Amino acid sequence: MNAPVFEQRVCIDAAHPALPGHFPGDPLVPGVILLEQVALAVRAWRGQRLARVLEAKFMAPLLPAQTATLRLTEAAPNGLNPGSTNLENPDMRIRFEIRRDDSLLARGIVEAAT
Repeated sequence: MNAPVFEQRVCIDAAHPALPGHFPGDPLVPGVILLEQVALAVRAWRGQRLARVLEAKFMAPLLPAQTATLRLTEAAPNGLNPGSTNLENPDMRIRFEIRRDDSLLARGIVEAAT
């Protein structure tokens, strides 16, 4: 059984190919790259793929080479209350937060599927 919480460090290299265009001279990590990190974490934690992003809010930027913590927690399975299970429906909603020190950079809910 998987743990109810998964955490990993996120640090996007300053040489990442998405950074020069986002924004020239003052780069920051694009939201899509942060969502890619969420997808990779879902795969590492659950062995599932990210099926869709239900909600995502970006509150503060992550700069290249800064380290942040990505935290995943279980949310309610589709159509069910928190704490219930549905073995016939493997899709699962997962909450994510990305924090740098005490600052919340991004949060949201994704849906994973096998």
